[in-house]
Amino acid sequence: MADSGKKDKNEGMIDKAKGKVKETIGDAKNDDTKKREGQKDQNKGGFKDKKGDVKGRLK
Repeated sequence: MADSGKKDKNEGMIDKAKGKVKETIGDAKNDDTKKREGQKDQNKGGFKDKKGDVKGRLK
């Protein structure tokens, strides 16, 4: 189960980074859709990160 938690945490970190890039691009281009998409990815990444923490504690 620890591997599953690490996987979720890694995926969460990737989603957060990907989202930050999208949000920055959206800001630079005044593209609200891209900016919201980036924020959504960051939120999804945060959820996966927390999910990984919980799985790690339950092992």
